[in-house]
Amino acid sequence: MKHKNFSGVWKKRLLASLLPFSALLAMPAMILPQEGQNYVFAAAAQEQAGDFQKTKRAEAAEEQMKDLNEGRELLRAQYGENKKISDGNYDHSLAVKCVNGTFVGKKTENIIAYRGIPFAGKPPVGELRWKAPVEVRPDDGVYEAYYNAKSAYGNEQLETGSLFYQDEDCLYLNVWKSDDGVAKKKPVMVWIHGGAFEAGGTVDPMFDCHNFVKENSDVIVVTIAYRLGPFGFLHLSHLPDGKDYPDAQNLGLLDQLMALKWVHENIAGFGGDPDNVTIWGESAGAGSCTMLPLIDGSHAYFKRVIAQSGSPNQTKSAEEGIACTNILMDVLGCKTVAELQKVDAQKIMDASAVLSLCQFPERDGHYLPLDPYEAYARGAAKDIAILQGCNKDEFDFFVAGFGLEGFREWGTERKSKWLAGVPEKDKNLVDSFLRDVKANESYEKDSRLFSHIWFIDPIFKLSECQTKGGGKSYTYYFTPESSVPLVKSGHSIELAGIFNHPEMTFDTGRVFDETFSKTMRKMWVQFAKTGNPSLSAEISPDGKAKVWPLYDQKDKRVMVFDEFNIHPEKEAQRKIVDWNRTYLLTKYYMLLPALLNR
Repeated sequence: MKHKNFSGVWKKRLLASLLPFSALLAMPAMILPQEGQNYVFAAAAQEQAGDFQKTKRAEAAEEQMKDLNEGRELLRAQYGENKKISDGNYDHSLAVKCVNGTFVGKKTENIIAYRGIPFAGKPPVGELRWKAPVEVRPDDGVYEAYYNAKSAYGNEQLETGSLFYQDEDCLYLNVWKSDDGVAKKKPVMVWIHGGAFEAGGTVDPMFDCHNFVKENSDVIVVTIAYRLGPFGFLHLSHLPDGKDYPDAQNLGLLDQLMALKWVHENIAGFGGDPDNVTIWGESAGAGSCTMLPLIDGSHAYFKRVIAQSGSPNQTKSAEEGIACTNILMDVLGCKTVAELQKVDAQKIMDASAVLSLCQFPERDGHYLPLDPYEAYARGAAKDIAILQGCNKDEFDFFVAGFGLEGFREWGTERKSKWLAGVPEKDKNLVDSFLRDVKANESYEKDSRLFSHIWFIDPIFKLSECQTKGGGKSYTYYFTPESSVPLVKSGHSIELAGIFNHPEMTFDTGRVFDETFSKTMRKMWVQFAKTGNPSLSAEISPDGKAKVWPLYDQKDKRVMVFDEFNIHPEKEAQRKIVDWNRTYLLTKYYMLLPALLNR
């Protein structure tokens, strides 16, 4: 499948629909009496306006549901089942022998794509639900690798990949390579999709890597799936029969690690170098990429990390994990894992909506340290080079997704329930920060607060800790703005440029400068190849050298991605981080104490 099949048809990638559509598209409806009007007339006008707004919201919700259904139909039309080839009738030049079978891909414009390759020995269903992934078994069979596997169960209002068919049998990956006859082993880039750990999938047209590999034929790209939400990140060990499920709180990460093990053992057959693997992700995918280096034994499978707008702050404590599980169990009317095992997967998925934006990996002290940042500062990943960064207006993307009224409601509730459990001195830090935000619109204060605490400051904290621990960090700051109202330089708007899909403009509203986007791609690839994203004049798309300095704790230098001026700066020149206020609040991670105050 080539990405352009979706251009203009499924052009509306969902804008982080984190609330029901009616709330998502809520619009401010306040009408105040003007001079000479009486309040009776104003009240009547307000009531009429309210009816008008309800009608408009209903119409908008209906239109968006229509788009959602259209996208679902188009995406599912791509579905097919990979079958075993028993008659020997296949193109042997497109076949790659792996531990668990020989897989036959499809070739388009000299790019070979292998889709739906299993990286686990058994699907995580039945008795294996909430169990660690099983290693693949040797298999001499030959199989088609023509079609994307079904997506993991996920929230289809949140990510395009979750509009595809869903199944608990979801542990599959895709591979793209150029058929250029090059014998030298190529660097490998393994993409981990985002979606708040509760949505998404490799089938998302944004993550079709045909264009990326066509332009950068000197790398091989792999995209992997993992269990999401209540199937990937559900604490169970505290339940009466939960001792048999010690890994349930971090299964999604273990799935990712199993996929990386498969890549390490099999990618040479595709022409890849198993000793030069970079893991790469955005949002929850970026968070995953910064957590995986903290899992014992993981460094055998990769040597570099690219993390776009994500960090280890996207985690919860064991206490918060237990609270999440108890809420879900109450909704489902279950007391034990045995009872939960009898519940249909879709019913569990639907019930997990009460935990939206709370279903993160767990700092369990086993797979993930209780303090991931301290682990980095102690040198836990000093042998892993990291390229990471954030966008200027991260949370404005979510403001656009919620709608103004919806964001005010969500932001006020999340913030108030979090603040109810923090010391007075930290409440004062929040108040001080909000007072100083120069806001043209009422939503901007809270949007800036969440941008800093969820994304910007934790990412710089990781740069600080990685550097302190003796590791390398290349840090960036992305500034181009979308022309879509409210989005600005919001979360994820760099993706279309990074994946070389200029036709996907729903998030951006426009196509970013071609040379700018190509330069970012080239830097990502150069980092994957060499561990240094700097470009010489010979390979830089604009013919000008780009020297990307390492982050250091004194000057805190970052690469600023201004659309027409990519250049390094000291962080202090832009005052990107609020070191004395929101940076100190990163200890609260995703502000999940709200769960304990319901």
